[in-house]
Amino acid sequence: MAAPPLPVNLMPDQTSPDWLNKGDNAWQLTAATLVGMQSIPGLVILYGSIVKKKWAVNSAFMAFYAFAAVLVCWVGWGYQLSFNVDHKLTHFLGRPNVALNEEFLFRKAFAGNFPMATMVYFQFVFAAITLILIAGALLGRMNFYAWMLFVPLWLTFSYTIVAFSIWCPSGWLASMGVIDYSGGYVIHLSSGVAGFTAAYWVGPRALKDRERFPPNNIIMMLTGAGLLWMGWTGFNGGDPYNAGIDAPLAVINTHVCTATSLLTWLILDIIFFKKPSVIGATQGMITGLVCITPAAGVVQGWAAILMGLMSGSIPWYTMMVLHKKLPFIKHVDDTMAVFHTHAVAGSLGGILTGFFAEPKLCRIFYNVAEWEHYIGLAYGLRDGRSNAGLKQMGLQILGILFVISVNIVVTSIICVLINFVIPLRLSEDQLEFGDDAIHGEEAYALWGDGEKEKFENSKNRGEVQMA
Repeated sequence: MAAPPLPVNLMPDQTSPDWLNKGDNAWQLTAATLVGMQSIPGLVILYGSIVKKKWAVNSAFMAFYAFAAVLVCWVGWGYQLSFNVDHKLTHFLGRPNVALNEEFLFRKAFAGNFPMATMVYFQFVFAAITLILIAGALLGRMNFYAWMLFVPLWLTFSYTIVAFSIWCPSGWLASMGVIDYSGGYVIHLSSGVAGFTAAYWVGPRALKDRERFPPNNIIMMLTGAGLLWMGWTGFNGGDPYNAGIDAPLAVINTHVCTATSLLTWLILDIIFFKKPSVIGATQGMITGLVCITPAAGVVQGWAAILMGLMSGSIPWYTMMVLHKKLPFIKHVDDTMAVFHTHAVAGSLGGILTGFFAEPKLCRIFYNVAEWEHYIGLAYGLRDGRSNAGLKQMGLQILGILFVISVNIVVTSIICVLINFVIPLRLSEDQLEFGDDAIHGEEAYALWGDGEKEKFENSKNRGEVQMA
């Protein structure tokens, strides 16, 4: 039998190409898996436990389905639309193609000393979590069949545009110098705006669900939140595309900002509501994670602490105060408050990145010599380069406006088109009964749901035996 062909660029005595750094490759695969675990099982557990019991299965399964659907679309066409450096359709999109053939996957990635297969996997988990975060705004009333269509359509026509524009070296905003270290714009601002927009089109939950929507298991909710927090080590630690000096800086900044944000939110809850809310602390954790994401490896530790103070207070104010005063925001039923925790926190992080970005750290991350971009306004004022600092702030704001515009327009079009085929919202009977009506399955078999009577009847008949 003939020997199998050698992988691309390998000599007969080689097992790896000369450009491959095995340490970087191992870290990148590890970081990608940590990000994947934020979704599966992290957000699956978080969503399934933070909702009413009757929505536990549906909420968890929306996340589970999205993870699988995104992967198939990603290797089919999504990755090349988002990161085709060599061939692009426009300054907004790459040329679509599959990302599964051996010749492509063994090629050196567009950044980092590891193969394209690693990059495809790493970028997939980011795309997947974006769709799952959108689901958070739609829990408790979106038609699951409509969600099945929404996921591939939104990935194809919204996520790819923003990812290529900001993250691909050929993208127009990347070329201009917008800083989005790890997805404050591409993932969090996008998911916050898209989730809020989709929630508007889908409509609100049933009235009694809006009035009372208690978590069915707060301990499991904290488990999911913990997986989300610790998984962020890979989320921000993997974006330098190497295991160098910038990765641990991004990791420690991430955790410091998150802890500061959580504590700030907690203190505000105690001051104004007289109780330390567990759900509130979780929201503060999330806003801290989101806020530091566009800046994680390009700011100093003291800046991360200041960002945590602001991410724990400004989104708290928009959620607890402004949300109740602004009619339009109050009208839209955003189940998991992704507008505040992701859109507001992501925008805040992007602006603060434009202020705190340290030129030396930016040069390490972007691997470029000193340039007119990549300098925060604070350092521009310090170094007599205020125009460059102001320009960076302008670029950060331009990126925010672009992401908001794309997601409002594309998400609205997708929702309107889907609604022509399948109702976006569940029927009134399905809203009444939840999981059992939609999936024919329930999360818990509790005595309060009739199981007690069955148990007692079987016990009286002598059918219950102790093991």
